[in-house]
Amino acid sequence: MKYIIKGEEPSEFTKWKNQANPQWTPSYDKLSGNVKDSVYGALKKEQGFICCYCERELTEDDYHIEHLNPQERGQVDPLDFSNMLCSCQRQIKKGEPRHCGNSKDNWFDEDSFISPLNHECEEKFKYTFDGHIEAANLIDNAAVVTIEKLKLGIDKLNKMREKAIEPFIDDIFSDEDLNDFAKGYLIEKEDNNGKYNEFYSTIKYLFVN
Repeated sequence: MKYIIKGEEPSEFTKWKNQANPQWTPSYDKLSGNVKDSVYGALKKEQGFICCYCERELTEDDYHIEHLNPQERGQVDPLDFSNMLCSCQRQIKKGEPRHCGNSKDNWFDEDSFISPLNHECEEKFKYTFDGHIEAANLIDNAAVVTIEKLKLGIDKLNKMREKAIEPFIDDIFSDEDLNDFAKGYLIEKEDNNGKYNEFYSTIKYLFVN
């Protein structure tokens, strides 16, 4: 899970909300068109175009707005940008397992959940060379529960992480070359057209000293 630094909400979104009047109240259900696109754009940009939870690339039409604290909870403002993330799986294909925001759904327990907005989130998980994810500390209940609730350990994601790992497992690499290769993969989004490469945290954990 990659740490996400939240930015300011897009100006189009702010202006849209400020149009509230006695005859019209902005709501999440009314969020659409260019204004919603501006929200999507801002969320994807601050995340480097990877899913807030599993770190898959957010491809065209494969993402949705994820409310960290579910909007169905009574005291949550559904239009609070600081509570919004961008998760993969906009639509679930037949037979495809749910994971990330779709699996989390309306569940939220602050004490049993590792948030990508927590600056220590990257240290809470470890990865194996066959693509599996585990709690860095097995007695860390929040990390264990987070993996389960987000389904981060399902076969689909394990195989995708394993595929991302494959190029780094090559006998021709010296330890120094491997470290340099991994650092090149972990280029900052500002130097990579605004994007992080997929499964950033997996590669960082396994290959960067």
